[in-house]
Parts: sequence; structure tokens; C-alpha cells
Amino acid sequence: MVEAARDAGPAGCPMCGAHHRVVDAARMEEHCGECGLVFDDAALVAMPPRVSAETSSDGSGRGIGPFVSPGGSRRALGSVLTGSRDGQGKPLGWHRRYEFQHLNRVARRQVARTISGPLDRSEARSEIAQCATRLSLPPVVVQEAERVFRDAKVRGLFRGRSLPSSVGATLYAACRRYSIPRTLGEVSKAVGARRSDVGRAFKVVQRGGSSPVQAVSARAFLSRYAEELALSAQVRATVEEMLEVAHEDPELSGLSPHGLVAALIYLAAERNGERRSRAQVARVSAVTEVTLRSTSRLVERLMHRSESGADSQPRASAGPTT
Repeated sequence: MVEAARDAGPAGCPMCGAHHRVVDAARMEEHCGECGLVFDDAALVAMPPRVSAETSSDGSGRGIGPFVSPGGSRRALGSVLTGSRDGQGKPLGWHRRYEFQHLNRVARRQVARTISGPLDRSEARSEIAQCATRLSLPPVVVQEAERVFRDAKVRGLFRGRSLPSSVGATLYAACRRYSIPRTLGEVSKAVGARRSDVGRAFKVVQRGGSSPVQAVSARAFLSRYAEELALSAQVRATVEEMLEVAHEDPELSGLSPHGLVAALIYLAAERNGERRSRAQVARVSAVTEVTLRSTSRLVERLMHRSESGADSQPRASAGPTT
């Protein structure tokens, strides 16, 4: 900021009458030094600050514009060929309409085949944004899904697969990397594809991707389901204790995290007197009532066996020694 104590002429500041003006080079404005009134009678023209070699080499990005996230650029939107009217608004003939339709198909095909650069003109980016809005995902997950889609496209993993199944696989992989509790069925419903197609596409991304995809922890599903079911802190503590026991049991290792958490919530709510119906828990956890009933019976049997074994072990070792 540069201060200029110059004579502003007989007019001065219209508010306080002072002649002390301050020139702000960063904001490109001139204001009064006493009351702060901004003068817009004359536009200030100045060159931007020169970026030195030291400033540009430290990676701060000063002098090159705002930060642009990967996949978030909108610099190359291209042309939109409607193919129904000309520049003067007159309707086109059938041969000209067919020509524009052909050019539009060729342009979309070339954009879809592009494997480098941002997803500016690709239909995948708009599809990812719409599905992320339906699933209430944060922007960081959307950026991760765009990165996964670009990496899978470069490696040729989505060749021959539909766009909804590919987008669903990338969104599900991004959710798992950031431990966002979203099931494969919820993602498949959001993208409008079959669960089996999205699951096969996700397996391809999981095997051929550049970075591994970790599974979502059961505690993430616990916090989500407990909030939707309005469970108390005592029920949550009971479910966490049962989760620690369930992780040590090899028979429960093959169950899905959201199905296991749903069964534990159903059992813990009954134990603490805050009963939730099987239909409520199944609706919140996106599992069927049959799956919830079978899983809860299996968990209850294994928990009862572990508790009875823990109670009988001290009594068996407390006998007299000879």
C-alpha cells in the first residue's frame, strides 16, 4: 500500500473534506486516508507485480492465478453444435441438420477417447457431479472420483463398459478411500446401473488401479446409522464393544461391514431397552430384513458362545491342584 499525501484540489473528500488520499496497488483503488471513502471517479491503471525467480520456484503459485483443483478446470468448454438453426435464427434444411448432427457425434466421440487432460467436456464429469449430489458427498470425494476415473481411463480399465457402471465404480472407490459410509447398492441406485455391473467395474479398478482401495471401517457405518436411528450413547458403546469381539471371530470376517453393524445395532438396542424394529434398521442400513435376521441370529449365537466360554474358563482353572 502506497500513501500519497497529495493535494486533491479544491474538492477534497466529499465526506470529511480531507485531502489525504491513499493508493492501494493490490486492490487497484484509491481511498481517503481519514474516513476510508473509496474514490471511483478515475480508474487506476497499473501493471501487476512482477514475479521474481525465487517466488516462482518455491511452489507457492503467486502470480499465476488462483488454485485450480485437479479435474476442476473449465478453461476449454468447446463449441456446442445444436444443428437446428443457423446464426440468423433461420431453420436449416435436412441435409445441413444431418451434417451438424454428424459433427456433434464426431466431437463427442473424440472427447470420449481423450485420455489426457481435464474432464472438462466429458460426460463423465457431469455424471460424477450429479451422482455425488444425490449421495451428499463432499467435494474432496468428487475430486478423488475424477482422479480415479482419469487413471482408469488411461489404463484402459473401462473399455467396453457403460458410463453409469464406470462412474459408480469410481465413486465407490473414492468413498472407500476417504472412509465415507456408502454401500455399493446406494451408489448403484444413484448412478442408475445394476449392482452387479458396478461391482464388476469396481473389481477392475481395485485390481488395476495405481493406488490400493481400502475397505470402509465398520465404525463409520456405526456413526451414520446411530445418528439416523437416534440411538443413545449407551447403545453406541455397546455396539463398539460387540464390534471388538466380532473382529476377533473368524466366522464373522466374511460379512459386509454395514450388514454386521446393522445386526449389532439391532441386538444392542434390544439389550439396552431401546428397541428398534427390524424394518427400521433394514431401511436405514440398506439391507433386506431377511439378511438382517440371519446375520443377527449368527452374531447372537457366536456372541453367546464366546460369553459362555469366557465365563466357564475361570471356573475350570480354579480347581485344587495336587
